[in-house]
Amino acid sequence: MAGERKAPASRTGAAATFSSRGASEVDAFLAKVAATPAPVRSQGRARGRLLFIMDATMSRQQTWDQALGVQAQMFEVTADLGGLDVQLAYFRGHGEFKSSGWVGDPRGLARAMTGVQVRGGHTQIRRALRHALKEAQAQSLPAVVYAGDCMEEAADDVCAVAGDLALHGTRAFMFQEGFDETAEATFKEVARLTGGAFVRFDAGAADQLRALLRAVAVYATGGHRQLEAHARTAPALVRQLTHQVR
Repeated sequence: MAGERKAPASRTGAAATFSSRGASEVDAFLAKVAATPAPVRSQGRARGRLLFIMDATMSRQQTWDQALGVQAQMFEVTADLGGLDVQLAYFRGHGEFKSSGWVGDPRGLARAMTGVQVRGGHTQIRRALRHALKEAQAQSLPAVVYAGDCMEEAADDVCAVAGDLALHGTRAFMFQEGFDETAEATFKEVARLTGGAFVRFDAGAADQLRALLRAVAVYATGGHRQLEAHARTAPALVRQLTHQVR
């Protein structure tokens, strides 16, 4: 919870942990990721797949309500590109983690989100990314969206799973609400390792979340070329996202 939950002191040095890695080893890994081809869309008509992961612990009610209000935009913007299938996953409470089935319309996703109440608890980002990895192993998964405000796990454990996701061609789009430094360092590293993007959005700005979700939906359905075309007339926040995607 932004401004309330604090990461253990031993985990606040996430950025230092990353920078201490051997540069050659990290560069070699990123070169391997860069060589992993992004999923190919057959004439722009294949259905995209996007896993939408949300932190549903106590600080997240406002963002959850906003996401419910704007989620239909993801389906609308991809209709001409072949359509989009979305799965919702979330964690909350004492070790609770749940995921929906794959849905191809806004009503299905709304049903999955409606009635979910936030509960106190610690983050389970590693567990969520491991679920994403399982989905990517079963079928091509171009994009994972994660929305959260803090992190209460070991950064290296989270990033290790991100590396596995990258090798399956899955880009992670990490959206941060607030200014938790530990979360920011880890979210940025997850985005970098997977060739995705890190963007911070304002808690009270539903239009920002709408624009970001639309952009990732376009990427999941049409790939980088369609994302670049979409970004030309999109808000600056989307262009910031687009410039990061490899």
